[in-house]
Amino acid sequence: MHARTFEYRALEKALENAEELNQGNSSGSFFNYLVVFVSVERGDRAGGDDLVRAAAEDVAKVVSTVRADGVVLYPYAHLSRNLAGADEALEVLRNLERAISGMGIRVHRAPFGWYKEFKLECYGHPLSELSREFRAEGLRRVRAVERGYVVLLPTGETVDPAKYVEVGDDEELKVLISKEVLRAELPGGEPEVTYACNKFGFEWEPMSDAGHMRYGPHATVMVEAVSNYAWEVARSLGIPVFRVRGTNMFNLKFRPVAEHAELFGDRLYEVETDRGVHVLRYAACHQQFAMVKDWIISYKDLPFGVFEVADSYRYEQPGELQICFRLRKFLMPDLHVFTRDLREAIGVCKVIQRRIHEEIAKLGRRYVALYNVTEDFYRNNFEDLVEFVRGDSRAALVSVLPAGIYYWVLNVEYVIIDSLGKPAEIATFQIDVGNARRFGIRYVREDGSEGYPVIIHTAIVGSVERYIYAVMDTAVLRKRSGLPPCLPTWLAPVQVRVIPVSSKYLDYANEVLKAVASAGIRVDLDDRDLSLAKKVREAGMEWVPYCAIVGEREQATRTVNVRIRESGVQRAMTVEELIEMVRKDIAGYPQIPQATPYYLSRRPTLNYLRTG
Repeated sequence: MHARTFEYRALEKALENAEELNQGNSSGSFFNYLVVFVSVERGDRAGGDDLVRAAAEDVAKVVSTVRADGVVLYPYAHLSRNLAGADEALEVLRNLERAISGMGIRVHRAPFGWYKEFKLECYGHPLSELSREFRAEGLRRVRAVERGYVVLLPTGETVDPAKYVEVGDDEELKVLISKEVLRAELPGGEPEVTYACNKFGFEWEPMSDAGHMRYGPHATVMVEAVSNYAWEVARSLGIPVFRVRGTNMFNLKFRPVAEHAELFGDRLYEVETDRGVHVLRYAACHQQFAMVKDWIISYKDLPFGVFEVADSYRYEQPGELQICFRLRKFLMPDLHVFTRDLREAIGVCKVIQRRIHEEIAKLGRRYVALYNVTEDFYRNNFEDLVEFVRGDSRAALVSVLPAGIYYWVLNVEYVIIDSLGKPAEIATFQIDVGNARRFGIRYVREDGSEGYPVIIHTAIVGSVERYIYAVMDTAVLRKRSGLPPCLPTWLAPVQVRVIPVSSKYLDYANEVLKAVASAGIRVDLDDRDLSLAKKVREAGMEWVPYCAIVGEREQATRTVNVRIRESGVQRAMTVEELIEMVRKDIAGYPQIPQATPYYLSRRPTLNYLRTG
């Protein structure tokens, strides 16, 4: 507004972190000034100098046109419901003040974060009241990044990806290249994995937002088992690891949170509360970094890890959502390893890389890797990159990006080629050189000076749901090859089912049940009045690894007739032998209590168990 006169006076704080008052900004009186009422919105800082320059140039043009003597920048929250956090808003306002002043215009900025009274007398000519909106791309923007691709062989040679598709011998790598580089249309269709996941109670929750799942009793056991196993894997790396737990909501008014969110890009979940705009975390980063910045760390303490199974939220597009694979809310067993420097981080990553490959090999699968690297890392650490590829024991796709656009210098995605013939990222690690400084995480070096640790981010088994996706996808491939689909025994919701041939043998069946349960094994008993064939068929529908059938002969000999799902073998053995067989299967894995009653007669029919 072009004001003949304008006066204001600060009264009381509107925000806890309001700008400090001084003699120059607590009040003011102006004549023939352009009063610019400004609201800074979320994501405006991401517009950088270009956004500020566009606004400043427009203000300067109006000042020249109406022949105002100067500008008052007046923070005015009431122009928007999409307000930026205090730190972001104040930074943008200060930058705008400097930009206008740099054009030779007198500028006064009213204090930010205060309730103020003002009086304004407007000239009333056609240009005296104007409205402008200048947009940044915002937090939910897709970062368009120029990148180049090469295929890196374990020998250190590089090959053009398009040429590799013609002459290379790794068919899975060709699939990855087709998707990432050539943008080819890969096979579609309804994934059988979805039906396998549904069978165990992994379902969409229709009364929630899209991409949010619910977990039935069987699914709950599997989720808890993978969560606990991810912790055991983290502890096995040979470094101290601390398990923590935290919140899932962080305020964008804090600069480290806002900057990290801007770097993350366009998949943020945001929640507005009475304390401002919050972002739901998309991994455990915010919480762990907020904790570790308060720790007193010596070079002697490094490396060490911090672990949490974190509720994570990513605003995936509706058309991309897939049960257990692409979700808006999922569980991330996130490990961050704090190291002294890049050299130490690379060494720790080699240990992590070995564990990543060992874990997927336990499922009978193999990873193919996509290495996202910055230009400076590719140039300065090429031999390290070759060593990583040798550790994969196969060629890898490398994507080279400009330096400095993300907080990491190396980001590795480990993918399986799933039953649909598409790449599915499961595990990952990355080397982060920016967030320690951003969040104020320091350690004391040997010489007494302070340094910022290099941070490794990793999910060695992947997110909980994606690991289960890999398990289910492996079962689908087994089925296609003519073998019965099955789960690893440690992950099976019910590991042993006791099936009496008839009700005459229920007492002995109960003895077997109690013996197996007392060994810490998940077991139930089909005590329903059904035929043996139907009981065995339903156990097969639940992929129960071991069915212990008891009848007249078994009762007389104190044995059980065991059907082993994975091998298809059926043989008689003692209860002790059955227990020992199961214990051997689950050795080294966490054993979670079962989530259903012992007796099937006391269990309602679960919708997801109706299909074979």
